[in-house]
Amino acid sequence: MKLTAKLWIGIAILIVLSPLGLLLPEHFKAGSAWGEWGADEMRELVGYIPKGLTKLSGLWQAPLPDYAFKGWEEKGLPLLSFAYIISAVIGIVVVVLLALIIGKILSKKGD
Repeated sequence: MKLTAKLWIGIAILIVLSPLGLLLPEHFKAGSAWGEWGADEMRELVGYIPKGLTKLSGLWQAPLPDYAFKGWEEKGLPLLSFAYIISAVIGIVVVVLLALIIGKILSKKGD
């Protein structure tokens, strides 16, 4: 089996396992994922909101907030799991396409 086939199989396994991000934090009472805090969570953790975070917090809105489609947050675990898988696929497709585009641009500069 080629190395690229093994890579894609590994990525597919990770995609299927992505809904564990819903189950494990709740099971272990872990709260939010490290580094994915909003301004309100930052206030709870640190006691205040840093000025830079306050200034930049409205700059970027995630295309799929909380890895789910708008209105799906209350639909239950099966639909949220599906949304996590779709989010993973979209993220991987975007990263692969960007890597291919950058690779093409860089390879043309080398000629």
